[in-house]
Amino acid sequence: MTILKTYARLWVDDLDRALPLLERLTGERPHLRLAFHGIGLGAIGDFLVIAGPAEERAKYTHASATVVVHDLDALQETLEAAGATITTPATEGPTGRFLYARHADGAGVEYVEWNAELLSRVIHPPEPPAE
Repeated sequence: MTILKTYARLWVDDLDRALPLLERLTGERPHLRLAFHGIGLGAIGDFLVIAGPAEERAKYTHASATVVVHDLDALQETLEAAGATITTPATEGPTGRFLYARHADGAGVEYVEWNAELLSRVIHPPEPPAE
């Protein structure tokens, strides 16, 4: 089981207002943007921006980070062996599969296994052609 990327979560009212500053700070453009169950998500650099009405965002505040892993099944075994509780079982989502876990120490984390398209675009982008 390998961690491929970790995102700090930022909670905002409006994704369009939040992203320009993050573009300037990171020097990047968002590599992920989508709507999911009443919220908007944007990933840029090492930030996952979660936008929408406070009552919709509140449904996801139990996790302090989003962690992309290579193998969600192996991760679940590791978590359970360490005394973690799976609070949302592995579920299909727009970016692949995800689960939520509460570690034995109380930390809540979302773990995601990305689909092949995201892995190849964000984690393993093709090399630019040699000049």
